[in-house]
Amino acid sequence: MNKQSLRDIKKEATAHALAEAAFELALEKGLDGFVVEDIVQRAGYSRRTFANHFSCKEEAVAAAAVIFKGAPGEEELIDELAETASMVDILHQLMRMQFTVEQIKTMRKLVKLSQQFPTLEPYILTIFHQFQRKAQYILSRCSRGRCSEMYTHLLAGATYGAALPLLNSDLPIQFQDEPDGDTPGAMTFEQYLDEMFKHLRSGF
Repeated sequence: MNKQSLRDIKKEATAHALAEAAFELALEKGLDGFVVEDIVQRAGYSRRTFANHFSCKEEAVAAAAVIFKGAPGEEELIDELAETASMVDILHQLMRMQFTVEQIKTMRKLVKLSQQFPTLEPYILTIFHQFQRKAQYILSRCSRGRCSEMYTHLLAGATYGAALPLLNSDLPIQFQDEPDGDTPGAMTFEQYLDEMFKHLRSGF
């Protein structure tokens, strides 16, 4: 696997800092309570730098759900599982890497913000679709001709569709840092993933 260049690492760090600043401002002031100039001042960059990464403040806010630094070892996953694992097992492992508890919490906050500020919605969907497209790419690589392209696309679509309740809070999820009893009847994030993939393996 090709290692990232220093330039790419710096570029990702800049995007991360801008996205975090935009997200913090959105939580503090609402989407209408700040402008791009506020984002760049908080992050310590120029408007030109912002424009090199994002088209608008909504895109920057939504990008807070993406982990820029410490990218998951997806290539290692391919090497380890491609020969023997099923496509569903590969997706299970990939989703564990893609969605950390911190990310799920961030995406839930974004979804809640989008209910008040609908202009955020298309950018949140774009971020979610990026995860799904990455999964489709990984499955195609791991399949090595064993499965059709249609199958891998349908499987990735069904899996990421099943993960949506994690983001819009339709189902109660208990996170590790929350006291027991805060959400009665809730399951942990890991339990949710395990239950979801159990149903996917049995075909519902």
